[in-house]
Amino acid sequence: MDSHVSSAPFFIIISFINPGASSNGYIVNLIEKFLRGEIVFDGKLLEVHRDIVAMPDGHEEVREVIRHSGAAVIIPSLGDDKYVLVRQYRHALGRETLEFPAGRLDPGENPADCALRELTEETGYRAGKLEFLFNVHPAPGYTDELLWIYHASELTPGESRPDPDEIVFMVEMSLDELLHRFKNGEITDSKTLNALLYLKCFR
Repeated sequence: MDSHVSSAPFFIIISFINPGASSNGYIVNLIEKFLRGEIVFDGKLLEVHRDIVAMPDGHEEVREVIRHSGAAVIIPSLGDDKYVLVRQYRHALGRETLEFPAGRLDPGENPADCALRELTEETGYRAGKLEFLFNVHPAPGYTDELLWIYHASELTPGESRPDPDEIVFMVEMSLDELLHRFKNGEITDSKTLNALLYLKCFR
């Protein structure tokens, strides 16, 4: 079947149901205008907002948004294709996870400073070299959280100092082993999967 012919009805439907679309099917206005909002939960880690927005055609909708200060994620490299990760129990999932070290930014904290701090707290390592790689929005459908992904190398071992509310166990693995565990469904943490994708494609 001709791909142009088969896709045409799709664009016609989009143009019909979306007042923000032009006659050729391309969206010209996706902006949702903030009208008003309230904080419905203010916790230690995050805030939950209930916002009212105006859609492109003018009607109002509710958006429930988690506001988060962001976090730094560290890919600690030991050289020779070996990386440092941590195992920890995640209450929300009810099980252990395997992740690259990470931590929330304190208010006004520089992401690079956060990365160095979290690396030492969770693993004891100090980085002689820290390289920013990329940003990730892990769940843009409901939170503004932004992750800052760093590569840490020239590591010097030391004593870890995890926060009182966390218990972490440090492990070392090769990239091949990590990719194998991802393929088998053993690694499901999104920040770690994004970091593995970067390592596989660009390092």
